[in-house]
Amino acid sequence: MPTRPIRAATWEAALLRLLEDVYTFVWSGPRLHEDWAEDVRAVMERSVADPRGWSVLEWQIDKVGRESGYPFHPFRALNAEDLRSGLRPITAGAAVELLASFAQEWWFEGSPVRFREDRDMVLADARTVLDRFGPDAAFWTSSLLARTCDAPDFLARDLEGGHPFTDLMMDLGLIAVSADEVGVFWSFNAH
Repeated sequence: MPTRPIRAATWEAALLRLLEDVYTFVWSGPRLHEDWAEDVRAVMERSVADPRGWSVLEWQIDKVGRESGYPFHPFRALNAEDLRSGLRPITAGAAVELLASFAQEWWFEGSPVRFREDRDMVLADARTVLDRFGPDAAFWTSSLLARTCDAPDFLARDLEGGHPFTDLMMDLGLIAVSADEVGVFWSFNAH
């Protein structure tokens, strides 16, 4: 049975509940190239708008860095090969767990997602956000846990980084790729 299309208000509410209070970047863009990494690169540079006109999450310090002449801020200037070499495929279930884990603070979370009373709601919000990309979406991550397995248990351990895509202390990313869109979800620990 096909899933029902997600609505903008439902998606935005889930996104804000999940990630509004942590240092994250969330932006979607259109698929304009055969190589999805080119589309992800355009999103990281913010040279494309969300194809549905839906909300994005970007912290003020990122806007200031970009306005200072560095369009990729906080990301390093990357080419498509850099992206492909630093990312590994993961299953849809692992992508939901990874996105849910972005809702916690890196080292200061007293109750990581796996121990939270609202764990099921956090996972449901992550699922709602990723449902936007449809049942045939492919997911990629920078997490080192995905180097040996495409379904790591992201909730079993504390949040940790992976292949670095920024100059911050740690960063961790999730990419969603559908036939029509790409989504870039990134969590940062700048302190």
